Amino acid sequence: MREYDLTHARWHKSSYSDGNGGDCVEVAQGVPHVIPVRDSKVPDGNVLVIGGSAWAEFVGAVGAAGL
Repeated sequence: MREYDLTHARWHKSSYSDGNGGDCVEVAQGVPHVIPVRDSKVPDGNVLVIGGSAWAEFVGAVGAAGL
């Protein structure tokens, strides 16, 4: 399994976060070729690292579904 240095990753909370402790994810920028994703309520927990092309397909599918 490959490890990524997330020391300088810039995390951004979902724009759908309600600010009241609701379910939310954060994605990070600044890591070449991948998109790190984590649970905003557990920032020191596990991180799911998704390849850039897979992330683009996911975002496109979500957008097409109107979610």
